[in-house]
Amino acid sequence: MSEESRIFIEVSEDIIDLNHWYKIVSDDSSGAISSFLGTTRNEFKGKGVERLEYETYKPMAIKEIEKICKTVLNGFDSDIKKIGVVHRIGNVPVGESSILIVISSGHRKSSLEAVHYTIDTIKSTVPIWKKEFYTDGSENQWKGNCESCHFNNNNHPH
Repeated sequence: MSEESRIFIEVSEDIIDLNHWYKIVSDDSSGAISSFLGTTRNEFKGKGVERLEYETYKPMAIKEIEKICKTVLNGFDSDIKKIGVVHRIGNVPVGESSILIVISSGHRKSSLEAVHYTIDTIKSTVPIWKKEFYTDGSENQWKGNCESCHFNNNNHPH
């Protein structure tokens, strides 16, 4: 099976359909399908959040996500069968999903590790920008993806 028939990527304003994406990566040779579903929470550091807004240049975001997916397919003991990544753009209200990663593999360890690698790498390398809108009407804030800040500097503002 070629890489192209094993990688599924979408960047869209549509609500994410979890079941649809699970079906896409299902494979009879898989013993596991692991996933990460990122949702909009209602607060950030004690401040009420109304919604998030995501922006990107789609062709570049898709190209960068594809690079990550190819790295995943070629790693993890070649146990990965299929990978699906959908990232929502536009307005994402509290409780709704902004990103879904689903990965099928022969064994659970590979897909679990691959999901972890994929979300961390997407958040640190893919040019998708997030703006928080607060319930108290205070100034909206563009947020950078700041994965692993807590490992480097506990005083970092993100």
